[in-house]
Amino acid sequence: MRKLFNTNFNNEGVHFMLLITRIAVAAFMLTHGLQKLPWLLAGGEIQFADPIGLGQATSLVLTVFAEVVCSVLILLGLGTRLAVIPLIILMLVAVLIIHAPDAFEKKELGLHFLVTYLFLLVAGSGKYSVDHLISRNSNSRRR
Repeated sequence: MRKLFNTNFNNEGVHFMLLITRIAVAAFMLTHGLQKLPWLLAGGEIQFADPIGLGQATSLVLTVFAEVVCSVLILLGLGTRLAVIPLIILMLVAVLIIHAPDAFEKKELGLHFLVTYLFLLVAGSGKYSVDHLISRNSNSRRR
């Protein structure tokens, strides 16, 4: 019963859950980005939302970059803290601008993504990541 209320973290458990979180959030977001990728590659006139006035083509390029490229980086745990920044901005735009007039149910998914990306911004990618390998190798060279 005491273990149920224990607030001491098991580091291996935390690192494993960071891995699971990264895999899940990257896979979920990749499904959105890969749906948009053909729109970008098709050529011709782009019909895409332009919520902050950058132009439809630029908005689509930035969205696909965030949803595909940044998600792959998060999946690998490579530059995770930097990779979540475009996704945080994307989710803020989605929740606060695109879905501003909508009911909470429409904003909920974006808020889930936003909270997860904020968590990864603070926590980093964890031990099971390319970031960790790079950090470990650079620390061993300094000695």
